[in-house]
Amino acid sequence: MFFFAIYSQQIIKYDLINAFYYNKLKQVPKLQTIILNFGYQKSNFKRLISGLLALEFIATKKSKLTKSKHLHIMLKIKQGNPVGCKVVLKKKTMYRFYLKLVTSVFTKLKIPQNSSFRQNCKSMSIVVQNPLLFMELENHYEFFKDIPKLDITLLTNSKSKHELFFLLKSIKIFL
Repeated sequence: MFFFAIYSQQIIKYDLINAFYYNKLKQVPKLQTIILNFGYQKSNFKRLISGLLALEFIATKKSKLTKSKHLHIMLKIKQGNPVGCKVVLKKKTMYRFYLKLVTSVFTKLKIPQNSSFRQNCKSMSIVVQNPLLFMELENHYEFFKDIPKLDITLLTNSKSKHELFFLLKSIKIFL
């Protein structure tokens, strides 16, 4: 088992149990998935391919195209056209990416990037303005110089904002 999984099971779980009241152990919040996303204003084939390749380098998992669900006349995007790419990370790949995120990317950032919370308090979104902070993309600058900002969404099963903040602080996400 990956050491971050052991750390989250033993240390973080006991910290949450001591800080909050739970009837069952299944109610203890934990990090469930990480979603990486590149979004584009226009569907340009070259940029979509470089985004797909960049996500595969970063996450070491195959990425998928996202298609528009609605017609956007102002942006000249038809329904069903590709508008971005994403990767959903779970279990071991999620832990590997999280370790890479904390050790290599967050250490290079001087000020926290844009972060936002959704209404249901189960997720946090982080926007990395310069995805070239990842070493894999920095080494191949000529291919990835035109990729847009990277959206990272951390999904948990927390029930309140206090639980979410406590969980994110304990897994070393700076807020």
